[in-house]
Amino acid sequence: MKKKILVVDDDQDFKAAISILLEAKGYEIHQASSGAEGFSKARLEKPDLILLDVMMTHRTEGFDIAQKLHTEETTKDIPVIMVTGISKETQVFFKYEPDEVWLPVKEVLEKPVKPEALIKAVEKHVR
Repeated sequence: MKKKILVVDDDQDFKAAISILLEAKGYEIHQASSGAEGFSKARLEKPDLILLDVMMTHRTEGFDIAQKLHTEETTKDIPVIMVTGISKETQVFFKYEPDEVWLPVKEVLEKPVKPEALIKAVEKHVR
């Protein structure tokens, strides 16, 4: 059975590219364009991994959804990898570090992310 990955990002081109890359590696890809849609699909689809953007309908949406996913009983065990361009967009250049309270994700990847780095992170964290 294929492992399911949910890609939550408002950038259609990014979602298309990631989907092609990961489908070629044998993953089943589901997509969402906002945090609310992603949260709903996570509860419904129960993916093996979520790739989550930060800035969608508002600047901190991905952070908010990561926390919501972490506290919801049905989604709390789904690993989340944040894939974001927030540092470049905000000109605040520091590395976001995952933690259990503020940023409950497994890893943070900065856009543009190299395909090899994304695949390596997915393979490391997919349950």
